Amino acid sequence: MADRPRTNAEIMAKEVRLVGPEGKQVGVVPLKIAIDAAKELGMDLVEVAPNANPPVAKVMDYGKHVYETERAEREQRKQQRGGGQKAIRLRPKIDDHDFDTKVRHARDFLSDGHSVRLQIMFRRRELRRPEMGAKLLDRFAEEVGDLANVESRGGIEGRFITMVLAPKAKSAKGSGDSGDED
Repeated sequence: MADRPRTNAEIMAKEVRLVGPEGKQVGVVPLKIAIDAAKELGMDLVEVAPNANPPVAKVMDYGKHVYETERAEREQRKQQRGGGQKAIRLRPKIDDHDFDTKVRHARDFLSDGHSVRLQIMFRRRELRRPEMGAKLLDRFAEEVGDLANVESRGGIEGRFITMVLAPKAKSAKGSGDSGDED
């Protein structure tokens, strides 16, 4: 109870400085009248400044207020997480339609702020032709070039060739377009 404000009958003061649901100050009124006014509107009386003299209480829908506060905190945590890294695996002999699907997924990840680790997986005899994988990586980087920069490009490690794509900064996107018009 210490981390949430007192509501309705939990308020201990005899008088409160009442603030209406729209934020307009009503004035100093007895607690009983303030609680009755809130109930009449179908809302709660919430103590927003308990240390003031007299305490400040606001008429609001407390359940809705708690829900909106929690939702805002969730959104804030989601924004703080930032972009992680998403992995996409391809084979050297991928069909065009499947390649386009993988590109679309990578574009979605990049636009959400995630970096993308692209892996070309070779099997048996495909390992003899690593240039096929390198061509595929180049083609992939070209397809998502408007959204991403190649952060690192590894050589062949075991059965994989890996490339990491990082999303471009949003502010840099608009600055490069204006100088080419003549």
